[in-house]
Amino acid sequence: MVRQLLRQEVADGIKRYILDNRLRPGDPLPTETELCAALGASRSSVREAVKVLDALDIVEVRHGHGTYVGRLSLSALVESLTFRGLLSPGDDVRVLADLVDVRELFERGMAERIVAALDAPRLAALDETVRRMRERPDGEGRGFVEADRAFHALLVAPLGNELIGQLSLAFWDVYAVVSGELRSLARIDERATADAHQGIVDAARAGDVDGFTRAVADHYAPVRRRMARVRPGADA
Repeated sequence: MVRQLLRQEVADGIKRYILDNRLRPGDPLPTETELCAALGASRSSVREAVKVLDALDIVEVRHGHGTYVGRLSLSALVESLTFRGLLSPGDDVRVLADLVDVRELFERGMAERIVAALDAPRLAALDETVRRMRERPDGEGRGFVEADRAFHALLVAPLGNELIGQLSLAFWDVYAVVSGELRSLARIDERATADAHQGIVDAARAGDVDGFTRAVADHYAPVRRRMARVRPGADA
């Protein structure tokens, strides 16, 4: 317990150093020796703290080059939520339902701003992702999945809110992994899904905020119906 507390104190010290020195992602941190001196900590404590922060993407260890401020992504959140979903997939798929709620909340709740921000080039990019969803060029559905992910990234990108963009994709990634473990959720009507995505684009192009909101709800409705059919233990 004492060792764990010490490691956390050193990790907190490194985070304070980053903040106090206004470092940005990609900026180099002091050497291990310099951190030991600055924090009054041993090499082993600094190394353990750096490992913890590296796992959280707060710092990035580049072997042979040093330690840098990390990308501060949501990779740790994605891994945690994914494990939680895989750990208890039969629990009324509660984790998946929560993820769908949050994804839909972003897109419906920001509907007015999204519609206003989607200009002709962005709408054309969304059309292109729907076209790719219909083609499925690799024959195994991966092209469809990648296009689906790109669609939802493009949808919220015009908001200019990096956190919303990261969270939206993080929740998409977790849902994709966890639902893939449940056969009844993995089976989807790709044609109908592509049509639903096109409905979102068409409403946005028409400047129809209410229609956009309905189209988003229609997109998630089949997902909710599939989750409602899953029973505990059926696909574990």
